[in-house]
Amino acid sequence: MKEIVKKFVCCATIVAFLGGCATAGKDVASTYVSPIQYSNYDCDQLRQELARINGRVGQLTGRLDEAATNDKAIVGVGMLLFWPALFALGGTKQQEAELSRLKGEYEALQTASTNKKCS
Repeated sequence: MKEIVKKFVCCATIVAFLGGCATAGKDVASTYVSPIQYSNYDCDQLRQELARINGRVGQLTGRLDEAATNDKAIVGVGMLLFWPALFALGGTKQQEAELSRLKGEYEALQTASTNKKCS
């Protein structure tokens, strides 16, 4: 019986580390967004959009970083005391996808801004 519990805890820990843990904001890669969609923007509009996206990126990065930190604590407690807690891990994939898209939009806006020679 103890052997079964050990195997289960071991498997749950591996699953938690491989798929359930939240990704830190800095580790979310950007998705490509074409700068062509911003070709009709003037420099002021580009700056405003950059500021808006930068604010949202900061919010999402903070949430994902917090979730990643919390997951590390849950893994520590779960491995020692209460292994069912390991199933509560993870930030939302929706937040990670939004952050990835926003990072891509930010890069596209920077490219459009450079192409228009905005200061």
